[in-house]
Amino acid sequence: MELLVVTGMSGAGKSTALAALADIGFYCVDNIPVLLLPQLVDVLAAEEAPRRIAVGIDAREVGHLGAFAGVHLQLVQAGHRVEILFLDAPDDVLVRRFAETRRRHPLGELPDAITAERAGLRSLRVRTTATIDTGGLRARELRQMIRDRYSAASVLHLVLTSFGFKTGLPSFADLVFDVRFLANPYDVAVLRPRTGLDAEVAAFVLGQSDAMVLLDHLEGLLRFVVPRSVREGRSYLTVALGCTGGQHRSVALTEALAQRLSAGEPLSRPPPQLIIRHRDLPDAAAKETVHA
Repeated sequence: MELLVVTGMSGAGKSTALAALADIGFYCVDNIPVLLLPQLVDVLAAEEAPRRIAVGIDAREVGHLGAFAGVHLQLVQAGHRVEILFLDAPDDVLVRRFAETRRRHPLGELPDAITAERAGLRSLRVRTTATIDTGGLRARELRQMIRDRYSAASVLHLVLTSFGFKTGLPSFADLVFDVRFLANPYDVAVLRPRTGLDAEVAAFVLGQSDAMVLLDHLEGLLRFVVPRSVREGRSYLTVALGCTGGQHRSVALTEALAQRLSAGEPLSRPPPQLIIRHRDLPDAAAKETVHA
């Protein structure tokens, strides 16, 4: 039986994550007492068609969190696959979210409640197998990440994303590459208001010999890494290319790399699903592109 424990800081998106998991077929239970996890798993494992389970656990279970280590060991020894997803966000983001929604933190007054919650969740945090920092994510972006990462399909989701360093590294990236060494279209007045999706901007970026060398190296690296990631059983690999603002160089290179990977020999068997995103483009221009 596959069990996914969804935990983390209040306000970091646990409810959003559980809803996304329910959409892709998980049996979801929120705020179940830790000591009841083995019984829940046993009941669902006895079904004719066992389902994947996602359970939400947070600091409101503080009286039972100390038992989690023993329960976790019991489940693993029984042959169940247990993964722990921890959702986090910077303290200032959590405070702002509670202020915007006018919700009260379950452990009391801010910011002391956040400090207490981090301490209470320490026993789960040390056993975490996956962490998502939602500080810079919209709810729809978190839902898409959850669907991509935990989809039942065995196909690897290869995500190529552009971003700007001035707004921070994408915390969900597995591989990050800095392309700021290339000449910047931003310094050309006529190209400045455009993006890397524009043909003239792309021509400016890709016309540099260093850009072609970089693309050769990136393509070669991914043709090496992807089949080994598939063999390992991974379902999600995110490659991020960053420039200063995430508008020009990283966008053009991400698009060019995607075209190379789509046009050549399949990266693996089965071929990965290639997803292109541009984190820091305006919403109208940053539509996600998916290649089967």
